[in-house]
Amino acid sequence: MHFVDPSREVLAETLLAAGPDAPTLCPGWRTQELASHLVLRERNAGVGLGLLLKPFNRASEKATLKLAAKSGSADAYARLVEQFRAGPPPLSPMKIKAVDESSNLVEYFVHTEDVRRATDRWAPRALDQEYSSALWDELVKRAAIFYRGVDLGIVLVQPSGPRHVAKRAPVSVAIVGQPGELLMHAHGRAGQALVTFEGQPDAVALLQTAEVGF
Repeated sequence: MHFVDPSREVLAETLLAAGPDAPTLCPGWRTQELASHLVLRERNAGVGLGLLLKPFNRASEKATLKLAAKSGSADAYARLVEQFRAGPPPLSPMKIKAVDESSNLVEYFVHTEDVRRATDRWAPRALDQEYSSALWDELVKRAAIFYRGVDLGIVLVQPSGPRHVAKRAPVSVAIVGQPGELLMHAHGRAGQALVTFEGQPDAVALLQTAEVGF
């Protein structure tokens, strides 16, 4: 099943409901910067490179802030979100379903939660089992990258039993949670991820201060 299209819809609705000046979990970004980022990564090749290659990062950030500055009013912001909702342009590689799934499934989940969880009151969504399984599959593919900077072994564990060794080391910590919560932790949102840890206290403390994420 292809989950990106409904995930895009949920993210668009979440952005619209929040308005242009709402906080997010992305440092320095309000919702209007986040919406600008989402539009530009599909429509501006330079921004796409900036997300992958450090030499292009400053230009990418500049383009995002420039578009966001034009999108502060309610009407301009709504148009920006609708542009995101409409999807990538015809010649974009993201029109290819496999590329779309790989590029956007996790991106849209995490950014939806970046908006939802930036407030004092939030609750985890009840996710469809197939959707949750798809998120787990993507997490397993990328987990080694997310935890590459952690000087520990990392084991990701679902409460229902499935587990994945993300990194091997003499001392390990198990991170336990539902796939969506594990994804939030892996993307550096530890303070808003509903996970628990199993391991030696000093190892758990080291993980909690380590740099995690892409």
